[in-house]
Amino acid sequence: MFIHNFKYSLKTLFRNKMLIFWTFAFPIIMATLFNLAFSNISNSEKFDVIDIAIVQNEDFENNEAYKTVFKELSDESNEDRMFNTKYVSEEEADKLLKDDKIVGYMKLEGDTPKVTFVQNGINQTIFKYVVEEISQKSNMITNIVGQEAAKEAMIGNQNVDMNAIIQKAYQIAQEQNVELKNVSNKNLDYMMIEFYTLIAMTCLYGGAFGMIAVDQNLANMSNKGKRISASPMKKGKLLVSSLLAGYCAQLLGVALLFVYTIFALKVNYGDNIGLIILLAMVGSFAGLSVGVAIASLVKASENAKTGILIAFTMLWCFLCGMMGVTLKYVIDKNVPIVNLINPANMITDGYYSLYYYDTLNRYFFNIGSLLIFAFVLIAISIFSLRRQKYDSI
Repeated sequence: MFIHNFKYSLKTLFRNKMLIFWTFAFPIIMATLFNLAFSNISNSEKFDVIDIAIVQNEDFENNEAYKTVFKELSDESNEDRMFNTKYVSEEEADKLLKDDKIVGYMKLEGDTPKVTFVQNGINQTIFKYVVEEISQKSNMITNIVGQEAAKEAMIGNQNVDMNAIIQKAYQIAQEQNVELKNVSNKNLDYMMIEFYTLIAMTCLYGGAFGMIAVDQNLANMSNKGKRISASPMKKGKLLVSSLLAGYCAQLLGVALLFVYTIFALKVNYGDNIGLIILLAMVGSFAGLSVGVAIASLVKASENAKTGILIAFTMLWCFLCGMMGVTLKYVIDKNVPIVNLINPANMITDGYYSLYYYDTLNRYFFNIGSLLIFAFVLIAISIFSLRRQKYDSI
C-alpha cells in the first residue's frame, strides 16, 4: 500500500499544472531573467581591493592581533590582498569616508572594535566580517591565556612562563582560525548572490508539493481524503508516502534548476558542489515542512494556501537579498532575529559561508538551523492533524 500510494501521489502531483509552473517553470524563467539582467554587469560587480582606514590610536598600536591581520590582508606584494589600508587619525578617517575615498573605517576602543560606514554594501559587509573574526580570535586568545594561568596558579606554580602560555594560546587559536577568502575573481559576484537566493526560493516553493500531499489526505480537502478517513487503513503510513512523493518531486525541480543554470547558463557554483547539493536537499526539506504546516494549520482552499506559501516565500527571499543584497546586511545589523528564523536566509547564508570562510562551521550551523526549523514545523503540524475531527464525511 505504501508503494502504491507513493506512485499515485506522484502522478497526482505532476498533473497539477499550477504546481508544476511555480516549482519547475518559474525558477527557470527567473534564472533566465537574472542571467540577462546581470551577466553584462557581473564584471563591474566583482570585488576589487577594498579601500579602508584604521584609526591609528594607542589602543590599536598596543593590539598585536589587529595590527598583524590587517598588515597581512593589506600586503601590496600579495596579488590576492583584500584591503588597501590607510592608517590615519579619526578626523582624517571621517574626511576620507565623507569624500568616498574609503568604504569605512575601524577604531579600537580598548579591545572593542567600532566600524563606521556611511552606506551599506558587499564591501562593507566583508570589512565587518573581517573585524568580527579578528575580535573573536583575540577574545579566544585572551580566554585561553587566563585559563592556562589559572591552572598554573591552582597547582602552586609560582614561576609561570607567560610567554609560553601566550605562544600556546596563539597556536590553539591558529588551529581554530577562520579566514576569509578572496574568491571574487572566480565566482563570488553579484549574479551569484542572486542565484543563491533563487535556489532558496525554489527549495521553499517546493513546499507546495508537501502542502498538496497533506491536502490529499484531509477529508475536508479532497475526495481521496474522505475515502482515507472512512477506511481502516493506517493514515500515518499513507501520509508519509504522500510526503515522500512530494519531496522527491521537489528535489527533481531543484535538480532541473541546477542542470539548467550549470549547463545552459554556465553558472559556476564552485568546487564544493557536494555541499551545495546537500544544502539544497536540506533546504527542500525545510520548504516541505512549510507546506505541511500551511496545509495543517490554515483552513482555506488549495488556491488560497498556495497564495500564502508564495507570499511567505517571496517575503523571506526579499529579506535575504533577492531584490538587493544590501537589505540582507541591513537586516543582519539592525534586527538579526529576523534572518535567524528566515529559512531563505539560512540557505543563502550557507552558500555565502562556503566562499567567505575556510572552515565549514557556519555552513553546518545553517544546516542545523534548517533542520531544527523543519522539525519544529512538522511537530506542530502533527499535533494539529491529530486534533482534527469531522462531524460527517
